[in-house]
Amino acid sequence: MPEDPSFDSFRGLSAEPELYSTTPPPERIWSVSQVNSVIRKLIEDSVDALWVRGEVGNWRRYPSGHCYFSVKDDRSELRCVMFARDASALPTDPDDGMEVRIFGNLTLYEKRGAYQMSVRRLESEGAEGLWRIAFEKLRSQLEAEGLLDPSRKRPLPAYPAVVGVVTSTSGAALRDIISVLGRRAPWVRVLVRGTRVQGEGAAREIAEAIEDLVGTGEAEVIIVGRGGGSIEDLWAFNEEPVARAIAKSPVPVVSAVGHEVDVTISDLVADLRSPTPSAAAEAVVPDGVVIREELRHIPHQLSKGLRGILHHRKTMLDNALSRLGLRIERRVQPAQQVLDHDFGRLQNRIRGILDRGRQRLIGVEGKLDALSPLATLRRGYSVASTGDGQILKSVRNFVKGDSFTLRVSDGEVIAEAKEILAGEP
Repeated sequence: MPEDPSFDSFRGLSAEPELYSTTPPPERIWSVSQVNSVIRKLIEDSVDALWVRGEVGNWRRYPSGHCYFSVKDDRSELRCVMFARDASALPTDPDDGMEVRIFGNLTLYEKRGAYQMSVRRLESEGAEGLWRIAFEKLRSQLEAEGLLDPSRKRPLPAYPAVVGVVTSTSGAALRDIISVLGRRAPWVRVLVRGTRVQGEGAAREIAEAIEDLVGTGEAEVIIVGRGGGSIEDLWAFNEEPVARAIAKSPVPVVSAVGHEVDVTISDLVADLRSPTPSAAAEAVVPDGVVIREELRHIPHQLSKGLRGILHHRKTMLDNALSRLGLRIERRVQPAQQVLDHDFGRLQNRIRGILDRGRQRLIGVEGKLDALSPLATLRRGYSVASTGDGQILKSVRNFVKGDSFTLRVSDGEVIAEAKEILAGEP
């Protein structure tokens, strides 16, 4: 920093107390602003950037994005400011009382003459620090909304014709995905929506890329991911815009971020989590070799399936006919009983009629028998007739010496008229 005459003059004031006189020297009078400006330069030039450990207190983030807070230990407190450009890199705001380490430069806020530290980096003392805290906060929020519920996860299409990919066009992840898709399912069309996958604003770009692929109406499944990296490199996939874009997507989404050990919020929200981009490509399409092998067995499976269907239908028909027979039988039985009852009554009536008719016939038969010539014959009489059946009722009908037939009760007798004797009239 170039030398400033006023700065030299100010340094002259810092002589040992015994050199001071009770009468001020005849020099210029300093303004408060000038004093604070010199002090700020003195502090900034005297102390290099450094790390400080302490407990966060009075954390405040303003609409401008600037953050004001203090760090303290058991004896002292240091006021701090973290400007928006550096504060935007924080995954979340630290809680008051959290142990942190901060990196920055000592300076002076000239307007108030307040000594402070301009913080460029802030980290938690715990494992993975603020990153883990931010991860758990968002995870808990999304879980409370039901976005992590396993029942929301949809199955992937078995044979997609179009696969969407959201990743960096310059990364190895895209090359791996395209290579695997081409080897396993060369008939599949790949729609790539390139985006940044790390850095400030990357989360919003990833979310927009997902929405763009959904908007095409062509992608049947979408792979979202990138290769490995540090937790800071992967952080875009732990941010709320990406999580909500995945949850909102009507198209099933596969999250493939980093390596197998890396777990991000997008993994938890997606319909399927794959440990690597290559594994995601394998998960979304079937293996062509396997498909060809399956096709060889299709005729047998179809035949077996048709036989099964026919057997099932026949069984259903037999059961239906059996149930129908039972229903008909249940409906007919009461009518059958009525018919049987009526038929019995009809039989009895017919039998009665026949019995009465038989009795009348017997009576008539008796009367006819009484009037029958046979009845007379049975009483000892006989009837004489000629050979041609003419009844001989009178002696005048007989001719002496002629034969005639004499009918008695049990047969006939051939007789001859030996003598004809006339009786009294």
